[in-house]
Amino acid sequence: MILKLDFNSDKSIYIQITEEITKAIAKGELKINESLPSVRSMAESIGVNLHTVNKAYNQLKDDGLLNIDRRKGAIIANLPMKENSKTRESTKDDLELLTAKSYLSGMTKEEFLELSSKLFDSYEVKHYE
Repeated sequence: MILKLDFNSDKSIYIQITEEITKAIAKGELKINESLPSVRSMAESIGVNLHTVNKAYNQLKDDGLLNIDRRKGAIIANLPMKENSKTRESTKDDLELLTAKSYLSGMTKEEFLELSSKLFDSYEVKHYE
């Protein structure tokens, strides 16, 4: 699994790891019940502290995307993820900010909706049916 991380970004590395894994699951690159590398292995392969990877894995667990088992490690959870009002509210907040930034950058509603539709369609992989 290849993660695209920007070590010069203002965005925390654990957040970047979380986002990359989330996108890989949504695109079907990571399948239900597939194991992720151990925290130590992932940390070594991307050159970060193991606590950073552990924090990312725990965030993904909290989001309902991973199951963490002492013996089996981190495993992709069944999808769709459980109804989680906290996740939905966070998504709404993120989308509101993204919409505001798009509006302020001069993007039209039509451009925003077309781009959103294309991106959403790119995740419509039937990998969990």
